[in-house]
Amino acid sequence: MFRVVCVAAARPNFMKVKPIMDALTARGVEAILVHTGQHYDEAMNDVFFRDLNLKVPDHHLGIGSGSHAEQTGRVMAAFEPLLDELKPDAVVVVGDVNSTLACALVGAKAGAVVVHVEAGLRSRDWTMPEEINRVATDRISDLLFAPSPDAVENLTAEGYYPDQIHLVGNVMIDSLFANLDRAIASDAVHRHGLVPGEYGLVTLHRPANVDSPAMLRSLIDALSEISTRLPLYLPVHPRTAARLSTAGLPDTLRVGPPAGYLDFIALQASARLVLTDSGGVQEETTALGIPCLTMRDSTERPITVEQGTNILVGRDSARIVAATLEVLDRTVEKRRPPLWDGQAGHRIADVLVEYLTSGARLRPTDARPSIVEYQPQG
Repeated sequence: MFRVVCVAAARPNFMKVKPIMDALTARGVEAILVHTGQHYDEAMNDVFFRDLNLKVPDHHLGIGSGSHAEQTGRVMAAFEPLLDELKPDAVVVVGDVNSTLACALVGAKAGAVVVHVEAGLRSRDWTMPEEINRVATDRISDLLFAPSPDAVENLTAEGYYPDQIHLVGNVMIDSLFANLDRAIASDAVHRHGLVPGEYGLVTLHRPANVDSPAMLRSLIDALSEISTRLPLYLPVHPRTAARLSTAGLPDTLRVGPPAGYLDFIALQASARLVLTDSGGVQEETTALGIPCLTMRDSTERPITVEQGTNILVGRDSARIVAATLEVLDRTVEKRRPPLWDGQAGHRIADVLVEYLTSGARLRPTDARPSIVEYQPQG
């Protein structure tokens, strides 16, 4: 029996590892869940395990917060002895948080097969820490599971071998579809005093948006203006709560506590539109067919713009308001990228089991072009 360690660290990771672990277990693989504890707030952590019926982590590293260097270093220091003990055949990391890169580094140096799920996503914005994590994790991974054709194109252009790259679809959509009926059947929308189809859902958490008082004030001003046309509801991310308390909110913008996974799906599915700076929400709204306006200057998920319902509106207050009002006055076409069908976890498990069974190893160093000695002319 193969032993595979799956790493979860932050809210979106939970939805990504669940279908992978289920598919691996169904194929007789011993799937071990390691939670690094990068997100440790109960409302952003334990509730997602309950909603997803995800088993209690086999190991919890309890890392907590800190600077990027501190957090990455602590994860590596805690994960290395655990990996020495477990001696897995493979380490599966998902997404682009600090724990993703830290555990991939430890796994690669330990000689395990390193698997990156959501490989090839690129924003080309090097001010985003996540972009650095994505690119570095791909470089040290053996298997690269891409969620969309554009991610495959990125990896191909960067020189990876074709048999490292696998287009498998989006594991977040696996979890979304598996839980959608349960979420819609809940009373989440009415519990928050909202009317289906008659409110906008807002999420804000990225440092570039909430850490700058001037930028946060500009975004709040935009949301305030929009809320005179459409009621807005903002479940407050723990990171954002302290900033909002000092920035001040208009009475027209309603706020609430962080939403659990099922509640948040229900809130998205019944919204007239969503305003967000989240990566995962761009994908979930595309799968649900809900208009999404992303308040960022770049996105690593352009497929949601090209083949989905996402609109990249930037962070200029006037532009956000204008784009939102335009969406409210028209019908957004529902489109979904290929293979976003709820079966990505099974595709990943099939490829990984076949790879481990074959005994083949394709290290990323093998994919680098050979060095040609310079020969002076003449």
